[in-house]
Amino acid sequence: MFHRNRSPLMLTVLMAAIMVSPAATAELPEVMDNPSAIRILLSSELETTLSSQMNGTLGELNASLGKTVKKGELIASLNCLEAQARSKVASAELAMARQNLNAKKSLRKLDAVGDLEVAIASTEVQKAQGAESMAKAQSGYCSVVAPFSGRIAKVYVKSYQTVSAGTPLFDLVSDGALKVRLNVPSSLLPSLKEGMALTVDVHETGKRYPAHISAINARVDAVAQTIELEARLDQEYPDLIAGMSGTARIPTRDE
Repeated sequence: MFHRNRSPLMLTVLMAAIMVSPAATAELPEVMDNPSAIRILLSSELETTLSSQMNGTLGELNASLGKTVKKGELIASLNCLEAQARSKVASAELAMARQNLNAKKSLRKLDAVGDLEVAIASTEVQKAQGAESMAKAQSGYCSVVAPFSGRIAKVYVKSYQTVSAGTPLFDLVSDGALKVRLNVPSSLLPSLKEGMALTVDVHETGKRYPAHISAINARVDAVAQTIELEARLDQEYPDLIAGMSGTARIPTRDE
């Protein structure tokens, strides 16, 4: 009689058959059948996370997810009454130190004070100038402005939220043509050069775009035996955004 229990070997074979079913490999043929197709990722020229540089409470935000902002545009502000007050105090102390120095210089002409007292008064002016500069710099932290033109990719905070120094506020990605990042087998290194043309197929749009290699890393990944490349799309395409992925095809020597 035959037993209904399947052996471990048979179960392994069945699992392998399921894993290589057409549904599971539908997205892989291009890469598996074409060794010159390389996985790619689109990224912006510049991207950064803007953080709070001081402790404080946010006012109303002037930025939202996906919003386009220009370089220097105010996108958030913090309550700065305390910082502004410190700045006024520092300015007043500087004015007082300058008046004291002028008085010492006048007395020195009358031989009423010595050179040491004039030198000390001059040093007090320098200290007051430093304090004023620091206070003004801290007041500048109250405003969060865009360091470059681009779009808001993520918002971490809400209006009127209290934050501490170093708290992430926004992710900002720059406008302009996107970079193509890819890693190719190091065996292709002898045939690679800057300016070489390649084609990029983006999965999200289903379209093909021309590009050129713009940078080749100076070091090979010894573990993966690959080398990192950057490429530039030949022009800007409104339908592409950072984070999209796809494949790139590098022409072989026989093509």
